[in-house]
Amino acid sequence: MSSNGKPNPPPAAAAAAAAGNGAGGPPKMYQRPIYRPQAPAAKRRRGGRSSCRFSCCCCFFYAVLVVLLLAFVAAVAGGAFYLLYRPHRPAFTLSVARVDKLSLSSSATAPALTDSIDVTLTAKNPNKKLVYLYDDFAVTAATAANAVPLGEGSVPGFVHDAGNITVIKATVSASALGVDPTTAATDIKKSGEFTITLDLETKAGVKVGGLKTKKIGVLVHCEGIKVAAPAPPPPPAKKKKGGVKLSVADAPSPAASVDDTTPSPPPATTVARVCQVRIRVKIWKWTF
Repeated sequence: MSSNGKPNPPPAAAAAAAAGNGAGGPPKMYQRPIYRPQAPAAKRRRGGRSSCRFSCCCCFFYAVLVVLLLAFVAAVAGGAFYLLYRPHRPAFTLSVARVDKLSLSSSATAPALTDSIDVTLTAKNPNKKLVYLYDDFAVTAATAANAVPLGEGSVPGFVHDAGNITVIKATVSASALGVDPTTAATDIKKSGEFTITLDLETKAGVKVGGLKTKKIGVLVHCEGIKVAAPAPPPPPAKKKKGGVKLSVADAPSPAASVDDTTPSPPPATTVARVCQVRIRVKIWKWTF
């Protein structure tokens, strides 16, 4: 304490005061640094993960919303199209099936099939404003019991106008086609009737006014078709030994001679089978 009764200042404070007074300026004030709290590292990382998770959820939500909107628009457009045009599938009916030729070799290990089957179908477009555009048809036939192939054929494509009825004629044939001996012996009958199936496969599109859709696969399947093998030709007439004298009255007419030597054509099997029209959708390697 000094002589005048005042306490003596600390040495450091006294020196700073003396230096300030000696410079002639006001004493300097001590400024405390501003405290800025820092978030822990774990909390910062947690906040980054939550923001990333939030953004992923938002992206998923918007993607689902866009898909739902597109589905809704497609449903509305499909409903409007149906109410406006009333689309119907084409109708195919098999009317005639006839076996012109049928020959199966008697080999026990590798029998060969040679045949020819004529078929006639009727295609009807029941729509009033829709036109179908068909590519070429690939026609195949097989037995109904064990699916023994009977041959194949083709039909050129055509434009099926609205309300039009088109007659389709095709020939399914095979030449020395190797078949399974067991199933062929039971399915293919050289005498009597047996049941076959017929398939016509193509691609078809729809035309509405000036608009055309993309072509998709179409399968026309006909089943339960009963056909009969053609009758064998009659044996040739035996010639009698010695000369035969015929008078003018006994001479056979040309028509009678033709009837005796030419075999009659095989009878046509008249059927009325409504065929199924199936849409074939191909996804990568699979066809449904």
